[in-house]
Amino acid sequence: MRKGFGLQPQAVETEIRHEPAAIATRVSESPAGECLYAIGDIHGRRDLLEKLVEQIREDSQSLPEGTKRTIVFLGDYIDRGLQSRDVIDFLIGDQLSDFETVFLMGNHEEALLRFLDDASFGKQWVRYGGGETLYSYGFQPPNTRASLRSHDAMAEAQKAWEMVWTQFRERLPQEHLEFYRSLQPYHIAGDYLFVHAGMRPDTPIEEQTVRDLLWIRDEFLDDSREFDHVVVHGHTPADDIHYDNRRIGLDTGAFISGRLSAAKLFGKDVSFLETSPA
Repeated sequence: MRKGFGLQPQAVETEIRHEPAAIATRVSESPAGECLYAIGDIHGRRDLLEKLVEQIREDSQSLPEGTKRTIVFLGDYIDRGLQSRDVIDFLIGDQLSDFETVFLMGNHEEALLRFLDDASFGKQWVRYGGGETLYSYGFQPPNTRASLRSHDAMAEAQKAWEMVWTQFRERLPQEHLEFYRSLQPYHIAGDYLFVHAGMRPDTPIEEQTVRDLLWIRDEFLDDSREFDHVVVHGHTPADDIHYDNRRIGLDTGAFISGRLSAAKLFGKDVSFLETSPA
């Protein structure tokens, strides 16, 4: 895996992408004896996560006895939603003990880790929804807009960010830090490759940069070439689940739409579960 951590300069797209109807004719299979559930971007909505996991748990009761049950989380657990800390508590607690779990890195978790290393990055992180994560951990983000008014205001804002940074590093629960640092860049199971954002066409997975896996959009989404695996991803919010021969897109903008979506991959069968908007 080549290195390549670093946020793209533009802000994260928050508009909902329209997904035209797509048809999948490619036959892909999960590993023998294993049912895979993949969950899209949660973004601080523990309420939706609990509902979807319960749906998955109920659905899994109909699986043949002895079937391995695995949930793959596609990243972006935090930011934008005020229950960000609560989402992490849920994921690392015992509520998922009856499943095998795989946790992937999202670009928003990368942003948190970057802030932990660099206090000055806080001003950029809040543009990506990091303010809600700080709130969820009990911190008030400094007023970055006000700091633009004068040199003195900028200096005061920088001091405020350094104070938040110091306290956040001290008070972030160790088990949360270990969770963030343990996140995987991708996961392969059967004919499926799970990743947060997607991958660069014509580049083997072992040569993809972490930046591509966490941040890529149009170059991946708009290409028509098939990969060795069907790519299961989140990252780009859309008005519906996308499923064709190349990819399964599961980010349905839960933080704003109230729809948190999951794919069920069992044998050659593909189906979907999701929460209903309130």
